[in-house]
Amino acid sequence: MTVKTEELHHLNRSLVWSGFKQLAPISLFVIAFGLAFGLAAKQTGLSDSTIVIMSALVFTGAAQFAVLELWGTQMPLLTMIFTVFAINSRHLLMGATLYPWLRNLPPSQRYGLMMLSSDANWAMAMQAFTAGRPGFGLLLGGGLALWTFWVFGSWLGIYFGSLLSNPKAIGLDVVLGCFLLAILLGGEKNLRMLVIWTIAGTSSLMAYWYLPENSHVIVGALAGGVAGLFLKGSKR
Repeated sequence: MTVKTEELHHLNRSLVWSGFKQLAPISLFVIAFGLAFGLAAKQTGLSDSTIVIMSALVFTGAAQFAVLELWGTQMPLLTMIFTVFAINSRHLLMGATLYPWLRNLPPSQRYGLMMLSSDANWAMAMQAFTAGRPGFGLLLGGGLALWTFWVFGSWLGIYFGSLLSNPKAIGLDVVLGCFLLAILLGGEKNLRMLVIWTIAGTSSLMAYWYLPENSHVIVGALAGGVAGLFLKGSKR
C-alpha cells in the first residue's frame, strides 16, 4: 500500500528495524569479504585495531582493498585519495537520486543517512520510493546491517581469514550483483527503461575496456542519467 508523498521521508524505529531485517540476509555474505579483507590487511602489516577502525569508519570494501595495494612505508597520499574517490564516485549519483526525499530532512539526518549508504540499501530504498513507500528505513536499517556484518567480518578475518582468503573462488563476488539485478528486474519495465539501461551498460563496458580503471562506474551512471533526461517518461 502506498502512502502520501509528504510521508515518504518518514523515519522511525519500526521502519529502521524492518530495513535491518530485510537487508540482513544479503549482509551475511558481506562477512566473507570482511574475512578476506581482515586477512589481507593483517598480511600487509596493519595492526588489529587499525583494521577494525578502518572498516568501521571507511565502510567501503572495494576502496579498502585498493588502499592495501598502496600501503607501505612511503604511501602515495594523493594517489590513494584519487583512487578512493574514483571507486566511490558513484555515491555522488546515489545522493543525487535520493535528493527529492532527502531534502525534506534536516541536515544532520540527511548526511547521517548517506554515511551508511551502500549499493544494496540504496537500491532497496530507491525501489521503495519509486513504488510510493517510505525508503529511509531501508537506507538506515539496511545500512546498519551491512555495516555491522562488514565490521564483524573484518574482525573475524584478523584471526580466521585464512579459512576464506578468496571469496571469488567460490563465487561470492557475484552475490551482490545478482541481488542488484533482481532489484532492477522488479522495477519499471518498458521500452524507455530498456533503452536507458542499454545505453548505460554499453557506455560502462566501453569505459571498462578503454578508459582508466574504475571510470566505468561513473561513465555508465552518467550516460544512463543523460539518456533518462532526454527520454522523459511519466511526471512521477
